[in-house]
Amino acid sequence: MQQIEQLFQFMTEHNLEEFEYSRGDLHIRLRKPSPGLVLAGQRAVAAPEIIVANPGSAPAIEEASASAPAGASEARLTEDLHLVKSPIVGTFYGSPSPGAEPFVKVGAFVETGQTLCIVEAMKLMNEIEADETGEIVRIFVENGQPVEYGQPLFGIRPSRKK
Repeated sequence: MQQIEQLFQFMTEHNLEEFEYSRGDLHIRLRKPSPGLVLAGQRAVAAPEIIVANPGSAPAIEEASASAPAGASEARLTEDLHLVKSPIVGTFYGSPSPGAEPFVKVGAFVETGQTLCIVEAMKLMNEIEADETGEIVRIFVENGQPVEYGQPLFGIRPSRKK
């Protein structure tokens, strides 16, 4: 349990929403709900979901999120957003160079064609551009995190005016 608590502390320090580890028969997945999720005017505070599976011993341990509607609310939140997805497999970078200001932040207004991030693939830096004009509402990945083809990178609330 102490190691799981240390992993959870690591997730909190690095603002990670999900962590997965596998080694041999041991499989650990830690997932916590997105911060700032609001339900019916009150802040939803949910326990992280912890799944530890070891086929040779006890069954999986799960501490589900505090309420099932939290996932449904998050789904509704992202339904209204235009998702900018990764066109390639690679590594996500939110700024042009280490230590530089990020291309965009949550709350920023972006125009179609504006650079949002870089996805590095095979030592090639690929600029990912906004394909919709609007406000950045959510950034789904952290700097330096690997991304898959089709994985959502940004959530944009479309608008036609600044």
